[in-house]
Amino acid sequence: MPFIEQTLTSHRLDFDLVRTEEPWHAVRLAEQAVADGFEVVVAVGGDGTANEVLNGLMRAKQAGGGSAAMGVLSVGRGNDFAFGVGIPRDLAAACRVLAQNERRWIDVGRVVGGDYPDGRYVGNGVGVGFDTVVGLVAQKMKHLRGFFGYFVATLKTVFLYFRAPTVQITVDEETMTQAALMVAVMNGRRVGGGFMMAPQAKLDDGLLDFCIADQVNRLRIFTLIPHFIKGTQATQPEIRTGRARRVVVTAVKGVLPGHADGETLCTEGEQLAIELLPRQLEVLSRPTETDR
Repeated sequence: MPFIEQTLTSHRLDFDLVRTEEPWHAVRLAEQAVADGFEVVVAVGGDGTANEVLNGLMRAKQAGGGSAAMGVLSVGRGNDFAFGVGIPRDLAAACRVLAQNERRWIDVGRVVGGDYPDGRYVGNGVGVGFDTVVGLVAQKMKHLRGFFGYFVATLKTVFLYFRAPTVQITVDEETMTQAALMVAVMNGRRVGGGFMMAPQAKLDDGLLDFCIADQVNRLRIFTLIPHFIKGTQATQPEIRTGRARRVVVTAVKGVLPGHADGETLCTEGEQLAIELLPRQLEVLSRPTETDR
């Protein structure tokens, strides 16, 4: 924190620094910051902190309490939302992004179901099934950081979660029922610090990118992992990808473990409905390669 304070001060930025004390605290702090008239609210942390700040800003906006732009300084594990909006991992470079004050509007997702019957906003993506369990395993491995921690958690999950639930998936107007090891619904491109779940996704195209993995055996899961790292999974016959404005996943046999931006939505959910809200949030960023 001292480095961040010194760097922001060197850029002659006027700021208040407030530390979170409990889960969902950043939501309340962001809402209060909007009410107090701050122009920018910066999430200093990982994807969980960014998601809470995003939720606070969206809740303030939806309640008619005003709006503020969002900034990010990455000090977390995966930092996938920051990656999606073009925020450098290096803190000095990220502080320069804040000082330059270049902004863009991005889409925001909203998921309803599980432990959030009234909905939770999403910046990067929602996962159902395998990748949710990977996140839960990774949380327990405090000694491993970044992509390597998620990679090890992925290998462990192969032995924990390999029997896919039967689900009904509605993609806009099309409905299918199948055993699905994983359903990822993305606004951004990356999860777990290095898995390119939706390599062609854009944060401002008005569409969600989805990736559905069929039930496969454990050996096949191992051989699919490199494709998700490279972003070539769409070439594999067990993977279906596409775009939609709304995706609903309903458990037919079994239950749904789900996450939003890496934060647990449920461990035994029955239905998750994800919709896209176009151009909802202004963020301080620099363009990503796919947006240039």
